Amino acid sequence: MDQIAAMRAFARVVEAGTFSRAADLLDMPKPTVTKLIQQLEAHLRTKLLNRSTRRVAVTPDGAAYYERALALLSDLDELDGSMARSQASPSGRLRVDVPSSLALYALIPALPDFFARYPEIRLDLGVTDRPVDLLAENVDCAIRGGDLIDPTLIARRIGEVRLMLCAAPGYLQRHGVPGHPRDLQQGHRVIGYFSARTGRRVAFDMERGEESYELDLPYDVAVNDSTAYLAAGLAGLGVTQSLEPIVRPLLAAGLLVRVLPEWNSAPIVLHIVYAPNRHLSSRLRVFVDWIAELFGSGGAYRHAAPSLLLPARPAG
Repeated sequence: MDQIAAMRAFARVVEAGTFSRAADLLDMPKPTVTKLIQQLEAHLRTKLLNRSTRRVAVTPDGAAYYERALALLSDLDELDGSMARSQASPSGRLRVDVPSSLALYALIPALPDFFARYPEIRLDLGVTDRPVDLLAENVDCAIRGGDLIDPTLIARRIGEVRLMLCAAPGYLQRHGVPGHPRDLQQGHRVIGYFSARTGRRVAFDMERGEESYELDLPYDVAVNDSTAYLAAGLAGLGVTQSLEPIVRPLLAAGLLVRVLPEWNSAPIVLHIVYAPNRHLSSRLRVFVDWIAELFGSGGAYRHAAPSLLLPARPAG
């Protein structure tokens, strides 16, 4: 039973005095109104209306229920109206979790545009590569890449990115420029990255046409944070495999050099995820739409800036 619809039908019958008139006001077939009232009485286990051939009379229980139902329906209409009004200017606080390098290089540089559109929204950014429990930690939404591990969350695809192999110029001067993925196994070092959730180190994934390699390469340092991963690459500690929108401004600034440019990783799908009970928030809805626009239109590339995490001078 749709209890709200049944309550509205009951209130209209009380006000109109007949089922026929109530059905006209509700723009419903009369049998539908009758069925709703019957379902409501069965649900409440009490008789709300005494029916006659010409008119409907309200029982004492029905009169008491009508007063309470009318107040509840009025509050509900007011709530719906306030939500509709807030659509024009959503406001309030959002807690958003974002992987650290994606926040630093793609999201934060684009936030002036978001706040120009929605000046009454406040963002609390959780910047971490650790997967968070959205419900337990009261997080409204999170940006995640790759396979989704929690099927209970609502996920919206916002785009896909690839990983680029890069290294600092000084590193390549010392170790040489590899011409093939196999060359990385001979005298080269990589920056290791291990999952903050599982502790498992992520192998390098490369493909060119029908050829593909997954290399678990030697390293001097491994980290579990993507910003630290970039910092290690900029410091010349080894070859990195980082998200394309993040490294593009660093390549343009000459702080990193692309390695094996004809080899790419398999695309990584980006999602914004949120709990099912958060989907009606207007501020969450506009943020999700904005994120989808940012990545879908390539805005993350346009806004990305290398100035947020740079050494004093290019490191070797």
